Amino acid sequence: MYSSIIKRLPDSPVREVRIGLHWTAVVVEKNNGFQCGLASTLEVDHTHTGVPTIPEPGHLASLPGLELADWIHSDIPLRRSVGCAAINALLPQDPSRWVDQNAEGAIQEHGRGKKAVLIGHFPFADHLRTELEDFTVLDLNPSGKDLPASAAPEILPDADLVAITGMTFINHTLPGLLELCKPEAFILVLGPSTPLSPVMAEYGVNLLAGSIVEDIPAVLAAIGQGANFRQAHKAGVRLITQLAA
Repeated sequence: MYSSIIKRLPDSPVREVRIGLHWTAVVVEKNNGFQCGLASTLEVDHTHTGVPTIPEPGHLASLPGLELADWIHSDIPLRRSVGCAAINALLPQDPSRWVDQNAEGAIQEHGRGKKAVLIGHFPFADHLRTELEDFTVLDLNPSGKDLPASAAPEILPDADLVAITGMTFINHTLPGLLELCKPEAFILVLGPSTPLSPVMAEYGVNLLAGSIVEDIPAVLAAIGQGANFRQAHKAGVRLITQLAA
């Protein structure tokens, strides 16, 4: 999946890399201006010795975009965050494929009367419990009625709708989760880290719900000062949904 996505990306020079407390941003320069991609910042253990978490900090803006995108393959979580943000910055934006429906609405539409599963406890999860008859939430840190993420092999093969957090793209669990889904399942990948790449359709994904940065300076300033996503959204991030193919 990862190599296929990167192989189809156009290269562009990196102009800014911002690693915030919660969100990471990469800005590239394209023919028509600048484009910014976001990814969730994965936590790393703080250490004063050993291999640096980020090589050549302060000089990343001199690298080709594809070189940073390739960091998605890294064993170091924070480098994968930078790689995902670079992929999202390089992906061509095609407004003609955007659909007028948010992720929660898509889950309700395709999950009503069916077995629906949400991987990742999103803010709207509790509301969906009141709307859908057969609804399960899997999470790495389950709370309330959530099930642990480790239950995926037992739950996903029978699900008719599967909505998966884009965080799984960064932590490398997405391909395995998709393999657990039955061929006829409706699959949605959602969250600001989600790559809006048509390659996802080749792996069974039907719908992508991700983010577009509309005010780059304001968003960079916000995430550089510790903004959570609600704050970054307010600063100038648009949530969009598009068909995977």
